[in-house]
Amino acid sequence: MTIPRKGRFAMLSAAVAGVVVAASVAVTGSAEAATTLGASAAQTGRYFGAATSAFKLSDTPYMTILNREFTSLVPENDMKWDATEPQQGRFTYTNGDRLVSHAQSRGMTVRGHALLWHAQQPAWAQSLSGAALRSAAINHVTQVATHFRGKIHSWDVVNEAFADGGSGGRRDSNLQRTGNDWIEAAFRAARAADPGARLCYNDYNTDGINAKSTGIYNMVRDFKARGVPIDCVGLQSHLGTTLDSTYQQNIQRFADLGVDVQITELDVQQGGNQAGIFAAVTRACLAVARCTGITVWGVRDSDSWRTGQNPLLFDANGNKKAAYTAVLDALNAGGPTTPSSPPPSSPPPSPAPGGCTAALTLNSWNGGYTATVRVTAGTSAVSGWSVGVAVPAGGAVTNTWNATNTGASGQVTFRNVGYNGQIAAGGSTEFGFQGTGTGPAATPACTAA
Repeated sequence: MTIPRKGRFAMLSAAVAGVVVAASVAVTGSAEAATTLGASAAQTGRYFGAATSAFKLSDTPYMTILNREFTSLVPENDMKWDATEPQQGRFTYTNGDRLVSHAQSRGMTVRGHALLWHAQQPAWAQSLSGAALRSAAINHVTQVATHFRGKIHSWDVVNEAFADGGSGGRRDSNLQRTGNDWIEAAFRAARAADPGARLCYNDYNTDGINAKSTGIYNMVRDFKARGVPIDCVGLQSHLGTTLDSTYQQNIQRFADLGVDVQITELDVQQGGNQAGIFAAVTRACLAVARCTGITVWGVRDSDSWRTGQNPLLFDANGNKKAAYTAVLDALNAGGPTTPSSPPPSSPPPSPAPGGCTAALTLNSWNGGYTATVRVTAGTSAVSGWSVGVAVPAGGAVTNTWNATNTGASGQVTFRNVGYNGQIAAGGSTEFGFQGTGTGPAATPACTAA
């Protein structure tokens, strides 16, 4: 989201008024409620994050809250095009690096925001068009994603490319005028540059089933059918005083396409039932297994871009608001992840009679691949798991996330890490790995502890 924002909130409010896990934190058992947002989200296999900026790192009261409560952060502006490539071909990563370094020191994950967007482009990019702009844009994606390779949990590869209104079509922008395939080209470049990152499309006014969210849905469905690398959809969720009744249904339909959903920029106008709306959004995410995390767009009301609307979980003095308690209670009541409905083209799987099963999905390119493995408990809960994967001869595992591995080639064993070993009966979790050569073809073998 996004600056400049003048004039945009009126449109945003009107649109809503009618209507991986990270955690190097101690995760409490299900019988004991967690006392921070990050820890309570981790109990369900999700992250809970906040947008921040490098200049905030010196604000001690602010950082006390950020470090205590959140397991993920997203740079509000420090990784955008104007910040990272102010002059063509001259890249500046200082502030982005500072935020990544802080996150790593605290065991937080990072959402990268955003590689391409029609706004906040540097002046030199605004002056380009056609093939020159396309080349510059793809180079920007490649250079920035390569610089942060291995350090980003999820990238907002493209931000806000669809138009408001009833058409469900693309926004007219200098990027769109380079050709309708520009979004696809950006995702392919991002995958090549950072194969381990989750690649997301992110947009606003998509908080229910409407023309805009349906246009995005159709794009994602097309991308999945043609093998374009897209892993997740971000719903910004800058909300007014009501919540669209189809909010959860909208999350579910994207999940059914086989992509994750992330609530990426959540804030709620104070007035009406702010606490209730925050809680309802949290419950909707918990109800869909592929809704993998929530990010609020700031920490304290005084940090918000929505001046005077007090839309966040902490007041200007850093005190917890009623909305904070409502979210924490919803997270603690949510329990473990429950499986989402399978994509419409797939028959619903039968639960294993006990133990666990594993299913592997590949994103491959010439010479390498990334693999996502979903581990699903059978009719009994599991307290730990291991998955055996046969890596074809000539290839090797080079990077692993949300698991640890023994061996890199031949028969490789992946085991849970501290925060995702416990899976409720019928529930699931995911881990991933990157490799060279040809990806595994055989169904992985899962063993429950």
